[in-house]
Amino acid sequence: MNTRSHPLLLGLSLAALAALGACTSQTQTRASLNPAPVPMAQAYVAPAESIVSGGPLGPVELTAYGAMEDGGFQLPAIPIAKVDEKFRRQRVVYNGEGLEPGTVVVDTGNHFLYVVEPRGTAMRYGIGVGKAGFSWAGEADIRDKQHWPKWFPPVEMIERRPELKPYGNEVGMNPGLMNPLGARALYLYQGNKDTLYRLHGTPEWWSIGKSVSSGCIRLMNQDIVDLYDRVPMNARVIVLQGKERLADRRRNAPQS
Repeated sequence: MNTRSHPLLLGLSLAALAALGACTSQTQTRASLNPAPVPMAQAYVAPAESIVSGGPLGPVELTAYGAMEDGGFQLPAIPIAKVDEKFRRQRVVYNGEGLEPGTVVVDTGNHFLYVVEPRGTAMRYGIGVGKAGFSWAGEADIRDKQHWPKWFPPVEMIERRPELKPYGNEVGMNPGLMNPLGARALYLYQGNKDTLYRLHGTPEWWSIGKSVSSGCIRLMNQDIVDLYDRVPMNARVIVLQGKERLADRRRNAPQS
């Protein structure tokens, strides 16, 4: 099925898809891009001039969130001036002591996602958090990473929205600009078990910094593209809920 010309897909508005949420409530069969275990690797750190910093908009920031061709799709530019400065991608001072570079820390309460870097910094992204995002806390590993992933609506969602029936029975919605998983998805596992928790892209840039109706952890599409390249396979992911801080997690960790 061609997602760019299929009448059902074209008939679904971005607002409607935003309400669907991107997390599944059942295990779906997916072709993994990395079926074999990959050793933990050093995180990629972009040159300072290619990232966004706080403050007035400049050419670097406009480039970071400008239109881009990716995987055969044309991602539209994000009107980044309408996004709160604190939710724009930027390198920040961060105490990631004891964490491997490339570790991801998701702070759901403040709507931030951090990728730990060496020497006391982290790359920070603004995120949108949905019901599924608030229902899971703890630690997991990134065991699958996909470019322009398929989306599999759960049975319960199909029952509520019969127009999604063509995407059931493990058929899935093909990649595209209106696919709720966006340009990239990172899948979190505990051991060999899929947590059904994802870090993924979204075309709804206006939902960043908010607690949206449903879904997991969403980033602007340009940010999930950056995150995908920055975080290695098997990276550790720590999810903090509410007012929980990383220091609290360290303090409560079992002593070896």
